[in-house]
Amino acid sequence: MSVILKTEKLRVEYASRESRSGTKVALNGLDLEVRAGEVFGYLGPNGAGKTTTMNVLLGFVHATGGEARLFGVDVREPIARQRIGYLPELTYYYKFLTAEELLRFYARIFGIPRGEADRRIDSLLKLVELEHARSRPIKTYSKGMQQRVGLAQALINNPDLLILDEPTSGLDPLGRMKVREIIQRLKSEGKTVFFSSHELGEAESVCDRVAIICQGELKAVGKVSDLVAQYQCDLEKLFLKLIGYQPQGVS
Repeated sequence: MSVILKTEKLRVEYASRESRSGTKVALNGLDLEVRAGEVFGYLGPNGAGKTTTMNVLLGFVHATGGEARLFGVDVREPIARQRIGYLPELTYYYKFLTAEELLRFYARIFGIPRGEADRRIDSLLKLVELEHARSRPIKTYSKGMQQRVGLAQALINNPDLLILDEPTSGLDPLGRMKVREIIQRLKSEGKTVFFSSHELGEAESVCDRVAIICQGELKAVGKVSDLVAQYQCDLEKLFLKLIGYQPQGVS
């Protein structure tokens, strides 16, 4: 499979008063590859560098060193991001809009013709199971429903690559299950999904491969089954081991 997301020796530093050196290293020499058509889980504890990586890919943050490419194009070029959809961890929409109005607004941003926009909106509302609520204001939606309309928004331009930042954060078990089901359907349609998470269960259930990152450094990457076999422990124990967590009372 072709590589559509690639970072090489990616480094990001921030000015920081908390550090003696005056800088904080958010990413330190990150080498990562995501292949077309796979669901790739980007795992790590809070503050590991997951969102920073996505911000570089999306052009929100400029790398201090190294390279990042989407579809073979440097992420600093706007054309690199034309084929992606993005869902942030926290979605901020005009709550007085309905789901249909929100999707129509984004369709206009992408210059999608009215007839095609109508077809995509109908299809996406069906995909995220919000047909029944398409005319209700988003402010009346549950957290899970808001997350699903966010997924529909990220898909309105029919992207080849979907970047999701903690897509199940704050959702109840039913909400998480519905998001996982949507990700599986997208994979069956040939979409590539790159999502960050600290929920190990969902990574095991939907990902073709995962990467584990901690303190800006890549600790492991591969199929869950291969990593479990290599380290001879389950994913949870492997994750805790790689991030250096030591349970209290254990020496």
